[in-house]
This record gives sequence, structure tokens and C-alpha cells, in this order.
Amino acid sequence: MLLIAEVSRLPFSQRAVLIPNAQAHIDHERLLAGLIRRLGKRHEDSPVLLHTHASSIILAGDHAYKLKRPVQLPFLDFSTLASRRHFLALELQLNRRTAEALYLDVLPITGSPDDPEINGAGEPIDWALRMRRFDPEGGFDVLARQGRLTRRHMEQLAAHVADFHLRLPPIPAAEVPAKNAWHWANESLNEIAAGANTPTLETNVGVEALRSVLEKAFGGLEHLRERRIAQAWVREAHGDLHLGNIVEWEGRVIAFDALEFDPALRRIDVINDVSFTFMDLCASACEPLAWRLMNDYIERTGDYEGLCLLYAYAASKALVRAKLSLLGRCNHAAFFKYWNLAWSFARPSRRARLILTMGMSGSGKSTVAGMLAERLGGIRIRSDVERKRLAGLAALDRPRDPAALYNIQANERTYARLAELAGVLLQANFPVILDAAFLRHHERESMRFMAEGLGIPFAVVECRAPVPVMLERILRRAEARADPSDATSRVLELQTAYMEPLPNAWRVFHHVVRTDVSLERLQEEMERCVVFD
Repeated sequence: MLLIAEVSRLPFSQRAVLIPNAQAHIDHERLLAGLIRRLGKRHEDSPVLLHTHASSIILAGDHAYKLKRPVQLPFLDFSTLASRRHFLALELQLNRRTAEALYLDVLPITGSPDDPEINGAGEPIDWALRMRRFDPEGGFDVLARQGRLTRRHMEQLAAHVADFHLRLPPIPAAEVPAKNAWHWANESLNEIAAGANTPTLETNVGVEALRSVLEKAFGGLEHLRERRIAQAWVREAHGDLHLGNIVEWEGRVIAFDALEFDPALRRIDVINDVSFTFMDLCASACEPLAWRLMNDYIERTGDYEGLCLLYAYAASKALVRAKLSLLGRCNHAAFFKYWNLAWSFARPSRRARLILTMGMSGSGKSTVAGMLAERLGGIRIRSDVERKRLAGLAALDRPRDPAALYNIQANERTYARLAELAGVLLQANFPVILDAAFLRHHERESMRFMAEGLGIPFAVVECRAPVPVMLERILRRAEARADPSDATSRVLELQTAYMEPLPNAWRVFHHVVRTDVSLERLQEEMERCVVFD
């Protein structure tokens, strides 16, 4: 069976109703019945019919056929044959950017409503988008409910979404929609306030209280949002990137069902796009995986400053879900889950802190830094990645001349870049984990001065493992060619000679972690690490 799941997309009006057109409704139902009869003769299993508020989907054999219902709502108009063909073609075009293997073509339906044929001869009476069927058990919403989402899923999703975003051309400033995330959030608040099903809320956590907090948050980010338009981070993205629109299919992670009916909802900041996935993971009790996603995504794009918008955008997405939970079969439990989540994003409780890893190549620094980022809800910044980014290289590129990338001047540029990025995120109240060797004391000292100047906690987590273990990791990593590190056995030998110990006065900041243990044991050790206090 296939998952073709569209969230009931009513973000604009809880009072939206179909324009009365009884004959169009009857003809559509007759057409569906006719298609099911015809497809049923071709396939051993009976076709399955699914409905959303604006589409009908028939699952038959290896395919799914999606038809637009002849409806007109305040935010979409599928009432004419031409409009249905247009939006199906647009849906095909938009979704082939991320899910080309699933979205096949748009086919005419000919004949009559009682005796229709897909891709037959004659004048079209309607149109159908043909897709491949896929197993609903691979949907990320299902995997999240069943506790089967993994770090590997997040790595694949981050690569998929980041590569998609980076391929997109920027929206020119003159074409960026005037209605932005704050307008959508404010509209959601208005609809929640006016909704007949909205539960009673305490004044201090009610609609007006949240509106005030969010208005202040978005207002404080206005200059950054304008700068990001100029920096080309507003693009024609997916627009509806919740877990129900992501699937694991044939070993790949694929985003599908991009939002087609309103360009203003997909011509957005790329951080706004991925914030929906982040919010949905948090709402599904997968917060560590949400931070794994954001870390892997940002590492690929290099868009660290964009994270300053993450909480505000995630709050606006949570409000959409809170509002939708009050429609149809009202679900107050879901409403309060998303309402409380919106509040947590509007007033994030995370406390900025700066943590350095320390250790030789192969000592497990990146693994430990990743665990810290997940546990703290923070951001890991890797020196191996940023060193290459400064040189115009991708993370997995290998330098033709290693000496040009690994020298005193390159080291200074790299550590200066780490400090710059850390400063941006720390001032936005994120915990930051700098994943670098920090073998020389002056490198560590400069970071401590920054933390001291910002008045935030500071720690050094030293990763240790026996030399044979580190050497084995280095050799295995080089063979796999799947890690940014360029370290060799010779590099490890040199590091052993010039590593400078921490002074005794730093014991209060210093935490040692042995990494020559299983990942499960290491995770337990990190849970007890005092840097979480």
C-alpha cells in the first residue's frame, strides 16, 4: 500500500467551505467510480480510494493516480478543467525536483464519467497525476511514531534537503512575497482566537501573550531577514516539509508532495523550509534527532547565521499544526502539544555555552561533539569542514597540495572562522561545540576569552583513546573516504609530539572522555558528563 498523505492544508481559514456546485461534485464521484471499475479489471487487488480536502487518489497496482477535486476555496481554485490540469502539471514539476523517481507524468482522462479511460483517445474530461506507489511504513511520520527513526535517516535527509536547497536559484528581492512568516503566524493566532473549538487558555499563556512574544521575536530579526533576502537565501523551496511528506524508499530518503497551490508559501527562506521538519521531530519526541538533522544540514550549507531564525520559524509551524488540530474532529491533546511547543520555541530555554573538544586525530572528537550537540540542543562546528570551506573545497574533497591547507596560516584562518561562527550562534543563545584538535594552548585560550567576555559557561572535553585505536580509525576513515578529515598516520605521529597539556588552573573546565568503548557505552558516559549541568 502507498502513503499519499496530505495534511489538511487549511492555514488560512477555518471557515473555508466548498463553493456549492452539486453537479461538479456528482460528476467527480461518478468519474472516480468509473476509474475504479476500469482499474479494478486490470489489477488483481482492488483499487483503494483516498480523499483529502482538495484531491482524490486512487491506488491501483504499482501506481497512484491523483485527481484534483473540482473545488474552490479561499486559497485555491480547482473548479475548472484548465486549473486542475495546470496545478497537476505544477505539482509534477515541483516534486520532480526532489522525488523524480516517484512522480511520473500527468495523463488525460477521456471518455465519460461513467466510462473513463486514463490516457485514452479523445477530448480530456479531467486529468490525473501518475505516481509510483510506495509502502506507508517508510513514511517518516510512521517511523517516528514507531521509534524507528535513526541518526542515519537524519544524515540522509539533511543531505537530500541541503543539496536541494543549494541547487535552487534565489528569488529576486522584488519577487519575494510581501507576506512573511510573522504574517502567517499572526494569522494563525487570529484563527485560533476566533475558533469555536479553541480550548480555554490561561491569560499568561494565551493567544495575546504568545502574539506579543512572537511579534517581539520576529521584530528583532527583521534586519536579518532582509539581509538574507539580499544574500539569496530566499528560494522556491518545498513549502510543506513535515514528516508525513518524507519517505524512505528503496534505500533513499525522499521529500515529496511539495506545496503547489500558493507560491508565497514555498518562496521562503530555506531555514523556514527545514524548520517544519525540525518542529515535527520535536513534536514527535525526537528532539535529539531534530538537532542531528539541523547540524548535518547546516554543515552542508554553511548557513550558520540562518539558525538565528530557526526558533521563530519553528514556532510559526507549530501554530499551523495547533490550528489544524482544532478542525474537523477537534483534538485538544494535539492542540496543547503544538501550542506548548510554539511557546517553547518563542521563549527557548536553552542556555548558551561554549564547549571545545580536544584530542588527536582518531580520538573520537567528532562523535563526541555530535552527541553533545544532540544532548544540549546545540550546534557542532567542525574545523575539518570549515578549513576546506575557506579554501573553496567541499567537505569530502581531498586537497591536491595538503601543505597549502595544513600550515600555520591556514590554521589561524580556520580557528578565526570557528570563533566568528561561534560568536554568532552564542549571541543567539545556542550552545556551541567546536570540533577541533585544540592541541595548542593559545588556541584554547582565545576561545575561553570569548566565552568569558560573553559571560557564558565554558568547558573543554578531551577525547582519549589508545594510539592503536586512533591509528585504526584513521586508516579505516581514509579507506572509506566518507569523512572530511585528511589525517594520516604521519599526522598522528606529529600531533603526539606537539600537543600541549592544559595547565592545572584549567581543571575546573577540563573533562576527559575515553572513547575506546562501544557507542552505547560512550552515549551513557556523555549523559553523565558534567558539561550538561
